[in-house]
Amino acid sequence: MSFRYELTDYLYYGDKENILVVKADNSLQPNSRWYSGSGIYRNVWLVKTGDVHVDHWGTYITTPEITKEKAIVQIETTVKNSKEASTIQLITTILDQQKNKVATTETKLTIDSKSTNQSKQTIEVPSPQLWELENPHLYTAITEIKKGEEITDRYETMFGIRSFHWDAENGFFLNGKPVKILGVCLHHDLGCLGTAVNTRAIERQLEIMKEMGVNAIRTSHNPPAPELLHLCDQMGILVQDETFDMWRKRKSPYDYAHYFDEWHEKDLTDQILRDRNHASIFMWSIGNEVLEQWTHADADTLSLMEANLILNAGHAIDPALLVDTTMSVQSLIARSLAAIVKQYDTTRVITAGNNEVNPGNHLFRSEALDVYGFNYHDEYFASFPQNFPGKILNVSESTSALMTRGYYEMPSDHIYIRPESWDKPFDLPIHQCSSYDNCHVPWGSTHEKTWLEVKKYPFITGLFVWTGFDYLGEPTPFWWPSRSSFFGIVDLAGIPKDIYYMYQSEWTDTPVLHVFPHWNWKKGDTIDIWAYYNHADEVELFINGESQGIQSKTDDMLHVCWRVTYEPGKLTAVSRKDGKEIMRKEIHTAGEAAEIRLIPDRDVIHANGTDLSFVTVEIRDKDGNLVPDANQLIQFSTEGRGFIAGTDNGDQNDSRSLKSHERNVFYGKAIVVLQSNGKKGTIRLKATTEGLPDAFVNITAQ
Repeated sequence: MSFRYELTDYLYYGDKENILVVKADNSLQPNSRWYSGSGIYRNVWLVKTGDVHVDHWGTYITTPEITKEKAIVQIETTVKNSKEASTIQLITTILDQQKNKVATTETKLTIDSKSTNQSKQTIEVPSPQLWELENPHLYTAITEIKKGEEITDRYETMFGIRSFHWDAENGFFLNGKPVKILGVCLHHDLGCLGTAVNTRAIERQLEIMKEMGVNAIRTSHNPPAPELLHLCDQMGILVQDETFDMWRKRKSPYDYAHYFDEWHEKDLTDQILRDRNHASIFMWSIGNEVLEQWTHADADTLSLMEANLILNAGHAIDPALLVDTTMSVQSLIARSLAAIVKQYDTTRVITAGNNEVNPGNHLFRSEALDVYGFNYHDEYFASFPQNFPGKILNVSESTSALMTRGYYEMPSDHIYIRPESWDKPFDLPIHQCSSYDNCHVPWGSTHEKTWLEVKKYPFITGLFVWTGFDYLGEPTPFWWPSRSSFFGIVDLAGIPKDIYYMYQSEWTDTPVLHVFPHWNWKKGDTIDIWAYYNHADEVELFINGESQGIQSKTDDMLHVCWRVTYEPGKLTAVSRKDGKEIMRKEIHTAGEAAEIRLIPDRDVIHANGTDLSFVTVEIRDKDGNLVPDANQLIQFSTEGRGFIAGTDNGDQNDSRSLKSHERNVFYGKAIVVLQSNGKKGTIRLKATTEGLPDAFVNITAQ
């Protein structure tokens, strides 16, 4: 959580040096079920103001009335005075996205010595432009404090004019229009860059998600970097802003439960104050799968490996709770946290992620939640209106399917549940999971099955899939040498897995025809070919020009499939609507590796010392086909105005340092991340491997 300290009284002025020391003690391990990072991994700012200034997180902007003709904007400003009593003018000006002045107001304010004062201003914005997913218009409130003729502070707050509405029968509405929440959960690590915040790395993740059709992010399970929220504001992505993964009952030996009693009120208050002006935030989540859901739930005797499994499996509810009407300590904690949120923001709903979906859940019984978050338990979706009459359902965490990009287990219509149950040991010689969407954890489901359930019922507001990206830690269902998750729709390197295109075919209007797997097998093998598609009513498959039949999706299946006998050559899929060809895709049998291909996501970056270019590395044959089983070790080097910030390949079992300048391609692919060194010019990346020509790419930093 962000924090700020007032340094004025402790500083030396003049030539004497000031030394600021911040110590982070992360020695007690494990303190998280995933990779939390260590030290200072958010940006640090030195803020200078006049004696009279806007306090830390000192503005609160709401839009209680919105019509086509006008929007009423209410601005509550906290002004701090660090010296003698003063009378000031508080001037607030609102600019639109093009920086045009649309409204202004001025208030006279007297503030006692070394105290704070609050001012409430109301401004009318004519013909407001709404913050919408397709057009996220943002306004800026400029707060100026004028003492005599001197401007002692200038403070900017970005905000959006929009309205939220939640309905138990028809779900979520943005600006009066129904919106199905198409979300993913994201941990805060940035793959090979670790957890140190980098705005471009976050932006790339969000771009990849938005291209898939995502319109909402759940920040699992901690306060996000402010940069993520700013990007979601600008890109039109809703945010469920989540605070705690545990309350008083711990999940790992040294986690936040040790600090909850002392710090929860301060941390939650700070999060609401810091984040409440963001247009993108539409829900506050006060907890994820906290053990306080149950009367008797304790993780003290569990190893970290066991905790990763059992915490998602649920616990038996105490039958007495179903008739006991007394308020438990667990329920009181939920009420207390909700009260803290409502003290500082009443414009958004409060939720929590629950893996106990029985009405006896202490969080449900507290009546503190405006929206009931279900983690998994698809089988209870349909009966929600009967079990919780008048309540609102959001699927706060779902699916937990397991996938390794480029690896396929057949037959593809067999479902692999791993582990069989949380309390049974599980391992395999190869720590990989099938990309056919036929492998999931026992408490989860396939991507298709869960989405079909959510899609079916209008009362379900939407879902957050676990997870958008693979992340460091929690390598369920395996353990070491696996070191990152298998849950992602996109791998740790940022390369989409096949399931990405199922969502894109369902969640976007982008034309999709995605055919997989590759076409390099042993002659005579029986191979399952899948295709995701949209804008068409059928797909026909050809092998070397010979039709393998026409397939169409059904009400309970979002892909089509053929079981064929492999022979080298060309695989062709053609999608049609009313007999007219819509799209055509070809996959060729790849020959021997012939070249390294370097593909930057951007060939021009900012020379600011932090901007990045993510370069995809592919091994291709002489005809330009990806070699799907390539695993060459590639050495990388740079010249010029940048350096290698990290490398990755999406392999959940690769124990090579993520800062290494060499990386094996994994199923033919890897990435290398180039970072500006702060100087203008050219960054030249070189990639070499034994037996293939060197490859080069130039990136311009300007």
